[in-house]
Amino acid sequence: MEPGRLARILAGLTAGAEGAGAPARLCEVARDVIGVSGAGVMLMSGDLPTGTLCTTDAVSNQIEELQYMLGEGPCVDAYHHGQVISEPDLARPATPRWPAFAEAAARAGARAVFGFPLHMGAAQLGALNLYRDTPGPLRDDQHADALVMAEVIARWVLNVQAVAAPDTLAVELAQGDFHLVAHNAAGMLSVQLEVSVTEALIRLRTYAFTHNRALREVAEDIVAQRLRLG
Repeated sequence: MEPGRLARILAGLTAGAEGAGAPARLCEVARDVIGVSGAGVMLMSGDLPTGTLCTTDAVSNQIEELQYMLGEGPCVDAYHHGQVISEPDLARPATPRWPAFAEAAARAGARAVFGFPLHMGAAQLGALNLYRDTPGPLRDDQHADALVMAEVIARWVLNVQAVAAPDTLAVELAQGDFHLVAHNAAGMLSVQLEVSVTEALIRLRTYAFTHNRALREVAEDIVAQRLRLG
């Protein structure tokens, strides 16, 4: 890490009223230090997103929800490829990708998105997501700040989980949105449809997206047995 960039980030984390221990502060500092419109942190495990640690505003929250629902977007690609993913113009991308995510994220108010992987050694944790409400790439200094911020977040996640009780999620991490009801619904679907939990979760997300419904609402209906997918 560059000492000057790290010092600015740590100063920002400790300056907030809630202090550096609040997950929301991680996203706020990322937004402010890097100088973007908003930020979010998605945690992942295996092939699929597991939940959102924090977001800064309605647009960044929608970006995280879309990635969780669709299984595509800058955070997903940054996690899987282990490298920074940049899309400076969602409306007119040089290389079209994310057929469902790009249009929906642009409607939500994002014009450019960037994913920075969260990893420490072999541990792959997820990705830091940044967005701008105007098209354009990150400047070199913004890119450098984002790399340091991603490492700070990765260290924070590992540190808070390291002191948690065995087989439990750290209290700080539990403040995020980990879509527990969606995972419960996927478990029920896997039994009903005789498919893997991963495939059941994909079907759940597809249903929610194609029916223009919030994933949480669909999951709650399935758990309450008000909805059964064929």
